[in-house]
Amino acid sequence: MKIREAVPADAEAIAWVHVESWKTTYAGIVPQDYLDSLNVADRAAQWERHVAEGVAAIFVAEDEGGVFGFAAGGRSLHPVADYDGELYAIYLLASHQGKCAGAALVRETAGELWRRGFRNMVVWVLRENPACGFYRRLGGVQVGEQSIEIGGTALPEVAFGWADLRVLCEPES
Repeated sequence: MKIREAVPADAEAIAWVHVESWKTTYAGIVPQDYLDSLNVADRAAQWERHVAEGVAAIFVAEDEGGVFGFAAGGRSLHPVADYDGELYAIYLLASHQGKCAGAALVRETAGELWRRGFRNMVVWVLRENPACGFYRRLGGVQVGEQSIEIGGTALPEVAFGWADLRVLCEPES
């Protein structure tokens, strides 16, 4: 497995991982017609633009089979008091979850945010997302909650925060 900075040519692979991950992770949580409407081509155009802009730190995880995960972060878009950075997205294909790639993506993103001058970070997660335990294991503490509308349904979200990004930037022991 290799973690590297995303390039515009990765947009379609990122979009595919994004859509497939939503379909597996959010089945039974997000309305099924919304999941069925997700489109790789639409997402690819968005990701190509995001990567080309360079505003967000975007990394991909890949192996001999290609890109199987990605993470993106930057300035907080959904502010929580005293947190300046945000992990916008992190998705892995189901076949690659539980194999340390997620933690590696979070750590790489946190390191880049630190280099860009951010000192802490939050991530917003649907409360029913099984990944909540993943963020807790990485040391995230619940620091907020809100409601988000997806597919016409209001869903509860929680924010996990790291008050000091350095805890994520240090190598695992």
